[in-house]
Amino acid sequence: MTPVVRLRGVSRVYPGHPPVRALDGVSLDIEYAEMIGIVGPSGSGKSTMLNVLGTLDRADSGEVHIDGYDVAGLSDRQLSALRARRIGFVFQQFFLSPGVSALDNVADGLLYTGLSPRKRRTRAWQTLEQVGLADRTHHRPHELSGGQRQRVAVARALVGRPSLLLADEPTGALDSTSGAAVIKLLHELHATGTTIVVITHDHDVARELPRQVHILDGGISSDEKTEGPALRGGAR
Repeated sequence: MTPVVRLRGVSRVYPGHPPVRALDGVSLDIEYAEMIGIVGPSGSGKSTMLNVLGTLDRADSGEVHIDGYDVAGLSDRQLSALRARRIGFVFQQFFLSPGVSALDNVADGLLYTGLSPRKRRTRAWQTLEQVGLADRTHHRPHELSGGQRQRVAVARALVGRPSLLLADEPTGALDSTSGAAVIKLLHELHATGTTIVVITHDHDVARELPRQVHILDGGISSDEKTEGPALRGGAR
């Protein structure tokens, strides 16, 4: 089977004096239903990697294939459609609409799918149930804890049933208990077959992931599979 992500010799250079080579000839495969951490310190290139994987930024050279699509050959409109249908994003900040219920925040993730409002809300409720928030569907963000708000954000990313879930520092704005609960949720989603990429600088988070790709100075310094909790728990 073709990997959900295939990078071959990918480079991204930002202009400056001197230019900044944020990615330098990176090659990487991520298989369907895999859980992987992209790990590195600030300035290592992991955020650029996130942008390339999420088609938010184009590589300057090399090949980028996402869910079988050659990104270089897609127009901006086609890239937007690919993101809407194939890629889910979870960020450190929750980016929930204030004054809007959890249900409607999640349903908004389906605005551009052509589904009717009723179907969008039905699927949103099902996804909130999947992340353990069936009893919080009508709560607004200010009525939820930080961990619950991040679960709403995860549900919004999942509601479109993407091929790839990108989680950028998903525990960064949470206390340790809430952060551990979010990582546990990601493991549970992975066990159901969701492909998950966690971008993190936190080595404690990385140790919980069954595969860790370390980024340094724009290149991959190591790529290793570990006997982490996800493997021992039979998630793979």
